Amino acid sequence: MKKLDFFGAGPKIGRIVLPYFAGAIALTIIFPALFTFGEPVRIYLLIAGIIILATGLVSYGLTVRLLLRGLKETRLVTTGTYRYCQNPLYAFLILLVIPGLGLIMNSWLILTSSVIGYIVFKRFISSEYKEMTEVFGDEYLQYQKRTPEFFPFI
Repeated sequence: MKKLDFFGAGPKIGRIVLPYFAGAIALTIIFPALFTFGEPVRIYLLIAGIIILATGLVSYGLTVRLLLRGLKETRLVTTGTYRYCQNPLYAFLILLVIPGLGLIMNSWLILTSSVIGYIVFKRFISSEYKEMTEVFGDEYLQYQKRTPEFFPFI
């Protein structure tokens, strides 16, 4: 049986999103007056950002453990966070980690990285779907039909 690639579409997505994200951070640091929400809300954004980022990182780590176990056994993972969406690793990065950092840095520009991330995700994720279908066949197609692609509970 074919072994699955741990990184999937991640490197393709990262080649576009990471430079944009790094640029947004750099611009926020260099020109804070242009890209921040302002000082009056800074403490609230910091607290919210820490909570969102911590939630995203813990969830990401737990999901990586599930994925590694599934890859080792060449088994389709449909439990844990994979019960709620097909792409929880991308979802946690785009919906929690990036926004958490954006809020911590008080930057609306950094938050736009999530929009770019989602657009790029949609562009490149089909290669993962093709690989999953080749390896798991009908089992994967059934999972795909009953599980949201990206946004849990939708």
